[in-house]
Amino acid sequence: MTTIQFAGPAPDATRLRLTSRGRRVLAGAAAFPVAVALGFGIVSGGGALATVDDSAPAGTFETVTVGAGESLWGIAQEVAPQADPRDVVDAITTLNALESSAVAAGQRLSIPLEYTAGR
Repeated sequence: MTTIQFAGPAPDATRLRLTSRGRRVLAGAAAFPVAVALGFGIVSGGGALATVDDSAPAGTFETVTVGAGESLWGIAQEVAPQADPRDVVDAITTLNALESSAVAAGQRLSIPLEYTAGR
């Protein structure tokens, strides 16, 4: 078997050396997407805020306070016995921006005026 020997010392691994200008360019390149995202968030972030136009007009709802042991279904049957309780619950949930039909005693709920006219 033949062995091959290299003449001279083994080559050193090359290191990446950044000048101060290179570091500034690298930092700017890394910060640019963050700055763009932050600017976009600031400019378009106000779109999610509620405006007066999105709210219900004054006089289109009545407010009731939830009593102990009451449910949204029971309130719907009480305020609008002539209507389908599913529709009334849906309207109350939408008007009050509720995530579910769970309510707590003492909670104030707005009831659409169309369902309270017979009260």
